[in-house]
Amino acid sequence: MRDLAESVESVEQLATVWRAMVLDRDPDADVRDLPGIAVRWADCRFAFWNCVTLTDVGADAGLLKQRLDEAAEIMRSKSHSGFLWVFEDLLDGPARAVLEESAERAGLRYAFPGTGMAGDLLPVPEPVHPDLTFVRVRDDELLRSYADINSRAYGFPLEDGRDGLAGSSLWKSGVFAYLGLRDGVPVTCAATVEADGRLFVVLVATDPAWERRGYGEAVTRKALHEGARATGLTRATLHATAAGAPVYPRIGFRPNSPVRFYSLGD
Repeated sequence: MRDLAESVESVEQLATVWRAMVLDRDPDADVRDLPGIAVRWADCRFAFWNCVTLTDVGADAGLLKQRLDEAAEIMRSKSHSGFLWVFEDLLDGPARAVLEESAERAGLRYAFPGTGMAGDLLPVPEPVHPDLTFVRVRDDELLRSYADINSRAYGFPLEDGRDGLAGSSLWKSGVFAYLGLRDGVPVTCAATVEADGRLFVVLVATDPAWERRGYGEAVTRKALHEGARATGLTRATLHATAAGAPVYPRIGFRPNSPVRFYSLGD
């Protein structure tokens, strides 16, 4: 059985970090903590900044159905698409068994899987990769490159990523955001940000043309190294996509709750 405390930590880290990211994007964004639901919705083109999360611990099948209906209704009220995050370990056994059926009945469509991860792994050595040089995101041009790598990696139009990050002061100062450059061209990126005594890894991506060369792991190590050096933190957390899930245990992360992402059905 997975460690429920780490699964709860994973949800709380998401709520904390996404509050900062969404309010950075729009100070008037929909940021609410409702019974069993955390709303972090910038209503912008960058779908990752449009987030609803279920937060009940030990939800049974009946409560799950209620929360899914409520979450779908919130999502329908918005102008732009986003994702519902469901941390499977927070559901009881019968609720997990009916999750897909209940989501479908609420009008939600399964989008992709993820995994919460954490570890007391800091500090990490400063990484060296023979192909890469690292640069911290400090200006709008570098931040645009960061957004574009994420858009390419996740199959979004370039304007969607730019709509989420362009012009942010937080990403150029409060976030330890790094690009990995190959021959001067940005090809990979990762960032860390302090969140309730942890260092949270956010928006790791590699240009699809340069995958499977260890670039994502190297730039993640760089963001962790610099974030830990600046903050003195020793624990780190993240939410991994399927592509990243095999990479992070090599750095020292341990998986906790599986995460299921849902979007509104057609």
